Amino acid sequence: MHADLDTLVTALYVTIDDLFGPRHGPGRKPKLSDAELVCLAVAQVLLGCDSERRWLRFANQRLGRLFPYLPTASAYNRRLRRAAALVAVALQDLAARAPSWWDQLRLVDSTPVPCAASRQTVNRSALVGHAGYGYCKSHHRYFWGFRLYVLAAPDGLPVAWCLATPKLGEREVVAAMLDQEHERLRPGLVIVADKGFAGRAFAQLVAAQGAVLVRPDRADEPHRHGSLGRWRQWIESTFDTLKDQLGLERHRGRTLAGVYVRVAQRLLALAAAIWWNWEIGAPDKRSLVAYDH
Repeated sequence: MHADLDTLVTALYVTIDDLFGPRHGPGRKPKLSDAELVCLAVAQVLLGCDSERRWLRFANQRLGRLFPYLPTASAYNRRLRRAAALVAVALQDLAARAPSWWDQLRLVDSTPVPCAASRQTVNRSALVGHAGYGYCKSHHRYFWGFRLYVLAAPDGLPVAWCLATPKLGEREVVAAMLDQEHERLRPGLVIVADKGFAGRAFAQLVAAQGAVLVRPDRADEPHRHGSLGRWRQWIESTFDTLKDQLGLERHRGRTLAGVYVRVAQRLLALAAAIWWNWEIGAPDKRSLVAYDH
């Protein structure tokens, strides 16, 4: 087994094709199966192609032998938005297959997902009523869009995630996400968060799920865990990978379904790379260098 894009896409196809099973419903069988569509979407992100029109032209040259049929840009966009549930299912399945799934440590944090940069774009956006204004403390800037919340394993594997308006508090969103994922939280799980998740009520809610919350000490608190800089850096570097290499902030989503599937598409690409790096024994599990060309 090799660390290259063709091998990764082939292995991913074999895995999720069995997961999706045969297609049911009326109409003719599509020339591009659901599993092929999801693999094509993962390859697009790993190769850094933000434009779907340019991507399909390039995919014919780069991956034509793996995908005998490629749809038009509009058909690809339409089918990808409809396949959001399949992308989410594939992401959950790959996360459960990776050895880091069984690690007793989880990292949780959020990052902005901007969707507009001007007032005119905001006013005419189809995301009005869903997205909102927020402030990114790490970059000292305001943005309009969503916040992406990720519960990850130490190697950056996305275990659970959600999109939420920045108007909601971080503790409120993460509490709802943990409640939704309570069946997948093992007793004794340690969840590392930042100072923004301080609060007795939130710690008790995490404890009710059978987990333990660990966060950096605030200035007005006695010493307990210190700054946790090393562990906090793991989740920050995961977000850097999502933004810089996988183009999280260049998603180009214009509708709620479009933003959702494009964020899920990037999380699945990250999960697929980590899963395959475990399979082939690569030393750096989150490295994408072998798959970006």
